[in-house]
Amino acid sequence: QVQLMESGGGLVQPGGSLRLSCAASGSIFRPNVMGWYRQVPGKQRELVAVIISGGSTNYADSVKGRFTVSRDNVKNMVYLQMNSLLSEDTAVYYCHVIVLGMDYWGKGTLVTVSS
Repeated sequence: QVQLMESGGGLVQPGGSLRLSCAASGSIFRPNVMGWYRQVPGKQRELVAVIISGGSTNYADSVKGRFTVSRDNVKNMVYLQMNSLLSEDTAVYYCHVIVLGMDYWGKGTLVTVSS
C-alpha cells in the first residue's frame, strides 16, 4: 500500500508563487508516474501536470509556462512549482502516483489565490 503526503498549500496573492511537495512511501517500487491533479467544488478533478520515471512531462494547457513538475527518484517525491498564480488556480490539489499499474491518491492540499 502506497501512502502519499502532500504539503505546501496555502493562501497566496495573484501573481505569487507556491511549491507543493508530495512524499510517497510504503512501496519498494519506484512510481512509474507521479503528478498533480486539482479539483474545485462542482467540477471534475483535472490533470495539472505529470512526470514519468524517465523525466518526460505533460501539462494542462492552462498551466503551461507557469507551473513546473519535478521528481526526486531517490526520495520518491514529486513537486509542483507554481508561479504567476491566478485566481482560477484556486483548488484542492491532489498528488497522484501509479505504482505497478495501480493508482494512489493523496488527501489533497488547498491552494487559494486571492488578494
